[in-house]
Amino acid sequence: MPQAATPAWLKFAPALFLLLWASGFVVLKVGLAYADPLTFLALRYACVMALLAPFLLALRPPLPQGAHAWMHLAMVGLLLQAGYFCCTYLSLKQGMSAGGLALITSLQPILIGLLAPMIAHERVNARRWAGLALGVSGAALVIVAKASVDLASTLGLVFAGAALLCITSGTLYEKRFGVPTHPVTANTVQYAVGLAVTAPLAYWLEPMRIEWSAPLLGSLAYLVVGNSLVAITLLLAMLRHGEASRVSALFFLVPPSTAIIALLVLGEPIPPLAWPGMALAALGILLVTRSAHGHAMPRQVE
Repeated sequence: MPQAATPAWLKFAPALFLLLWASGFVVLKVGLAYADPLTFLALRYACVMALLAPFLLALRPPLPQGAHAWMHLAMVGLLLQAGYFCCTYLSLKQGMSAGGLALITSLQPILIGLLAPMIAHERVNARRWAGLALGVSGAALVIVAKASVDLASTLGLVFAGAALLCITSGTLYEKRFGVPTHPVTANTVQYAVGLAVTAPLAYWLEPMRIEWSAPLLGSLAYLVVGNSLVAITLLLAMLRHGEASRVSALFFLVPPSTAIIALLVLGEPIPPLAWPGMALAALGILLVTRSAHGHAMPRQVE
């Protein structure tokens, strides 16, 4: 069945999503200095739920029709909000460096390219495979140039691999089974699932340390609004109107974008070797997101 026409505003979604998602790593680094990882994540989800509650009551958006629709929303929440973010935070807690974690999760578009033909019924041609190869090479070059890859923690590596599988599975699941749902409804269900998983884990694994301060509150506010609400909504919207392999290729630009934002915000220098990596990642994105006729992320007909 053909999907609904692509909204005009969606053409700006990739750039905005990339900015919010990449800057989230820098902002998260600030917040984690004042709170335990899973405790901070649970607090983030609780704030999202509190922010969504008045909109849910005032707008009374339509609810999913049928048990299957509820199950699909909950499954995306379980894979993305609970699985991906919990495993990411636990990987960092177990000693995995941010660079090592970024390198592993940057493999997501490659897995999407391998699995999309079977699960999402997408064809990945040779041009797109070339773009995926360039993208992952560029992302890896940026991370290695910053000398931030440390795979010394075995348990951290296990959690990083689990995070990769969760975000890949969530992306493909949303593309294959996702149905159009009001964003307030979808976010409420998915973050409720994330909070239901994250809060008990934080209570079980951590002393739940929180040092209330202006940097913590600023980091929390940005992650709640920018990442948890706007960025995730944009990601799900792009998946519904585009091909999963093309949308996921945006993650190749996350390490270069994060490096630039860290330079501007935290003053972290960018080594000379990282600049060619950024160029490779950008070229890879160009190949993946452009069709043979030169149109980016066309509306897909299934």
